[in-house]
Amino acid sequence: MALVVPARPEPLEDAEDFHVASGGAESNVACHLAAAGHRAAWASALGDDALGRRVRRDIAARGVDVSAVSTDPSAPTGLYVKDPGRGVVYHRAGSAASRMGPPTLERLDLATARIVHLTGITLALSESCRALVHAAIAAARAAGALVSLDVNHRPALWGSTAEAAREIRTAAAQADVLLVGRDEAEVLWGTATPDTIRELFPDVPHLVVKDADVEAVEYEGTARTAVPTPRVDVVEPVGAGDAFAAGWLDGLLRGEGAEERLIRGHASAARVLSSTKDLPAPGAEEGDTTR
Repeated sequence: MALVVPARPEPLEDAEDFHVASGGAESNVACHLAAAGHRAAWASALGDDALGRRVRRDIAARGVDVSAVSTDPSAPTGLYVKDPGRGVVYHRAGSAASRMGPPTLERLDLATARIVHLTGITLALSESCRALVHAAIAAARAAGALVSLDVNHRPALWGSTAEAAREIRTAAAQADVLLVGRDEAEVLWGTATPDTIRELFPDVPHLVVKDADVEAVEYEGTARTAVPTPRVDVVEPVGAGDAFAAGWLDGLLRGEGAEERLIRGHASAARVLSSTKDLPAPGAEEGDTTR
């Protein structure tokens, strides 16, 4: 999607100058992983418009393979506007991405993929997108890739909480890696603690529960590892979850253990929390992570 953000960290209604950039959960993760030195590809759909061309160019400039991104001449590029400190305003109904479906996978070569990363946002966009997510899970399994799913619950995109809870849980139970905020899980499934979330998903090989400014907990089999959230002067929280996911996946791809993966996730999220931008500059490398 295209992203519009005030040039300074001030409320949207007071801002006079804006930056136009690229954003979106899956593309954010791909860009962070590319910046960390991994091979990353992004599959999506953009409109045949100026914003779509800009997004494609921007994501490609960050080292991400965009050959699986299609152009829809009859639908616009999705757009979201950041209101610093308050949230996000979405304009994505009827967007090109909302029209995606299983045929989107025909443009992807998963033969050498190690991880296929998906989010609950795509599940929420449309019935065809929901079918795409389940087809992607099956395709990843067939290719021998791990399935990563970030819940990314966006209530405004769903018809009801019950629908979101049902559909996300169905997909989440099939994941090898499941990332979820404790607050999201409580809204969706009534689970109040990381341990009760684990009870809901006992067979997911890697369950990562993010508890805001308290800690992040990873369950790997019967092992439980927790790393406290570092203190950060928060400028803007939007995009931090994607950065955490990318940092954690970076650690997994490097063969690191649970504690190191969580540390990487925290450090990546902290860089985004302290900025109004979701992504590092094109060509920039993700910094080394420390406790």
